[in-house]
Amino acid sequence: MKFLPLVWANLMRHRRRTVLTTLSVALALFLFASLRSVNTTLDKALEAGSETRMIVRNATGIVFPLPMSYAQRLAAVPGVGDVSWANWFGGSYQSDRHMEFASFSVDAPSFLRIYPEIVVTPEHYEAFMADRTGAVVGVDLLQKYGWRVGQAVTLRGSIYPGDWQFTIRGTYTVTNESFDEMSFIFHYRYLEERTERRAMPGWYYLKLNDPSAAATVASTIDEMFRNSSHPTRTETERAFNAGFITMWGNVRFLMNTIGMAVVFAILLVTGNAMMMSARERTGEIAVLKTLGYGDGLLFAIEMGEAGTVALAGAVLGLGGARLFWDSTEILSRF
Repeated sequence: MKFLPLVWANLMRHRRRTVLTTLSVALALFLFASLRSVNTTLDKALEAGSETRMIVRNATGIVFPLPMSYAQRLAAVPGVGDVSWANWFGGSYQSDRHMEFASFSVDAPSFLRIYPEIVVTPEHYEAFMADRTGAVVGVDLLQKYGWRVGQAVTLRGSIYPGDWQFTIRGTYTVTNESFDEMSFIFHYRYLEERTERRAMPGWYYLKLNDPSAAATVASTIDEMFRNSSHPTRTETERAFNAGFITMWGNVRFLMNTIGMAVVFAILLVTGNAMMMSARERTGEIAVLKTLGYGDGLLFAIEMGEAGTVALAGAVLGLGGARLFWDSTEILSRF
């Protein structure tokens, strides 16, 4: 500890260089942490998937719907315990495309059975079921727009054009943090009525009696509809979520590569700055060695200076990244 004043004095010898080097380390670690947060978000999306649930979608692509008649045939497949369906609505609030959020039409009773992670209070559930234009929204979405239960809201449809009137009949919370509380859920039958039954389910949800039977169930379903006008692709919910991620390419590798490249570049800059500092004090080092300072002690002092700069940069960079993304998440709810 008695050498700390010497370390500090050496760092303050060129204050501008020390400050700039510290800020370079902080910026590099801020960028690295931010890029890593992308991978963390993707990992959480995969955690939301369950091996006990399966998704049946059109084999041509997720944007192509499936006939309503598939529901009964899917329910009859051995190993399937429950069936539900949903459709992406793609609505925006107050006719502003920038205020678009996840909005789904679902078969509410079966959907909430298959997804126990989505919790609706009994009071809100009854009110929602009794109103064909009713909707339940995540508590974060409710707070973001300042809505209240019982309020009438209008969404402008993008996939299904026009102004759609809804009444918020309840909110939902989640028991699994991998799920969000920013979605708008309403009755599929309302979508059917407004589109005169031209709308079809975008995908089906299956609840399996035995997760180990997933491969058998998937092959049975896909073989059943192979020669139909709407062939299917059946996969576990986790595989379905992973498929969305792979559509973006190898994001993990890209983020890790960029992050490591930034850190390595700044490491070279920092090392060069510390070497410059050491070379400038060649005469002083010679005097210290004359006074009895050993090579190991002098090396430890130099490492103490580098460690102080690196630690200060790490605190600023990683701490700044945490505060920035936490505040961004909070602000996104308002």
